[in-house]
Amino acid sequence: MAGVPVKRQDGFTYSDYASWSDDERWELIDGEPRAMAPAPLVRHQAVTSALHAALFAHLRKGPCQVFPAPIDVKLSETNVVQPDLVVVCDPDQITETHIEGAPAMVVEILSPASVCHDRVTKFTLYQRFGVKEYWLVTPHPALVEIFVLENGYFHLANGFRKRDTLTSPAFPRLKLRLDQVFTFPIPPEEEIREVEARPPRKARRA
Repeated sequence: MAGVPVKRQDGFTYSDYASWSDDERWELIDGEPRAMAPAPLVRHQAVTSALHAALFAHLRKGPCQVFPAPIDVKLSETNVVQPDLVVVCDPDQITETHIEGAPAMVVEILSPASVCHDRVTKFTLYQRFGVKEYWLVTPHPALVEIFVLENGYFHLANGFRKRDTLTSPAFPRLKLRLDQVFTFPIPPEEEIREVEARPPRKARRA
């Protein structure tokens, strides 16, 4: 753990986090440092770039702004994360160094090394601190799951595949064609063919 104490009984705070070297990327979860996953695959970055471009184009004339990683989001003194994309609608949350408090929306692009962290640890964290909408994006097979906060808990609002047009509960005017997001070519050996649902065949009478 270069430049970061291995353990501290009372946990670390944002001021500790801000003093760590930029040579390595960290997140702070309930006072515990978590090393971030290695550099993501090109597929991950292609999806991130496409989503950022689409959200930027949609939001640029309104009060909300979208920020790509790396950007620090300080949820509390002991919780600091770096989501793949964040949407902030309150300008008072935007400081020179970080986003202060829960963003309106968070997008995490899943990778093999981050699945459990994004689906469990961060899911619980964003829920606890009041993120209103959370997108979990799987690059392959292409899938976007949208969770919305209701009565303090995330509920799955919808799921979208590559052939679908994504709509967002938080931004109802957004219409995003996912075939323009999931454009990175998939090697033939990784292709997954979806089986269409069909009614069962009737048994033939003897």
